[in-house]
Amino acid sequence: MPLALVALAVTAFAIGTTEFAAMGLLPQIADSLRVSIPHAGWLISMYALGVVIGAPLLTAGAARLPRKAVLVGLAALFTAGNLLCAIAPDFAFLAAARLITGLPHGAFFGAGAVAAAELVAPHLRARAVSVMFSGLTVANIVGVPAATLLGQRLGWRAAMLVVVAIGLLGAAAIARLVPHLPAHPGAGLRSELAAFRSGQLWLALGTVVFGCAGLFACYSYITPTLTEVAGFADSSVTLILALFGVGMTIGNVIGGYAADRALRPSICAAFLAMAGTLALFALTAHARWSAAVTVVLIGTAGFATVPTVQTLVIRKARRAPTLASATVQGAFNLANAQGAYLGGLALSAGLGWTSPTLVGAGLALLGFLIAVGSWAADRRDPVAVADRPVGTAQVADRPVGTEQVAAAR
Repeated sequence: MPLALVALAVTAFAIGTTEFAAMGLLPQIADSLRVSIPHAGWLISMYALGVVIGAPLLTAGAARLPRKAVLVGLAALFTAGNLLCAIAPDFAFLAAARLITGLPHGAFFGAGAVAAAELVAPHLRARAVSVMFSGLTVANIVGVPAATLLGQRLGWRAAMLVVVAIGLLGAAAIARLVPHLPAHPGAGLRSELAAFRSGQLWLALGTVVFGCAGLFACYSYITPTLTEVAGFADSSVTLILALFGVGMTIGNVIGGYAADRALRPSICAAFLAMAGTLALFALTAHARWSAAVTVVLIGTAGFATVPTVQTLVIRKARRAPTLASATVQGAFNLANAQGAYLGGLALSAGLGWTSPTLVGAGLALLGFLIAVGSWAADRRDPVAVADRPVGTAQVADRPVGTEQVAAAR
């Protein structure tokens, strides 16, 4: 794997750290800016709003620019947003800064996934995408706990400044290690939007919006489940969440390897495994050791879907994959909002702390059914080739620019 993928992973690590560390630092932020913790929770929503807004707008606006320059610019915008967060004098300023910080999130992962796929041979694309996303998973193991601990000791602004430093390192690494990646010939808003005429692309996004909502229905309420049902002390939850990050990393690697060998079966298997582990958690959550093991399994199954779905979207979007790939990040945020909402409804109905994970199992099963239906429809299409093993004979599924990158190497 080329070192350019490491550069992309470093920036993904910074993005993952700043996205999730804010959740652990809400008490410190609320106390510092003299607002309530629920009010401070709007900072999470502002970041997610930035992702949803920025993914299509920034991707469409940069469609004609060389992708290396786009990646450096997005990393720089993310870093600047974190710097604004660190110096925010009041809550309103901080909320606006969080919005700005979220804007490049989806566009970066969208452009980064396409770039990662173009940097390697066709049969290694899904693994290359998983290497980039490994930065996001490692952030949940190392970055988020470290940033939370640093914020508790030295203040949340110090944690933000560390993320700024990592963001600068990522931008510099991209500028140094990523080769020139020209924009696709004919790239532009019209050609990018043309990819959304594909029904298969919408089905792929549907598996994310509904299926991945199952993961978030559980994860949004995993802390009270661990403390109220499994009996973990508050101080132990951080360790269990780190185990969840370990599972995410394992799932990311497994998903990348499996997708390169058999993309459609891998997607279906990942969602089915997610549904099974979430349903199992409703039983195993009543004992500490079994709850901890199942949390790892949930992370593994849940994140195995990421490189598989991302790869499918890139293939289905054909020669205009960047906007579609970025839209996947918006779909994940919609899944986050939907899962948290439906899990909360189950709790409000008095169904108990394990009810969100059962809701999540149902949503993951719905994602599996959509994935199976999409696969069946594709098999009936005589011109569909995207799900065959990717090789030299599949030039039609090869994003424009791969030949130039290979020649440059």
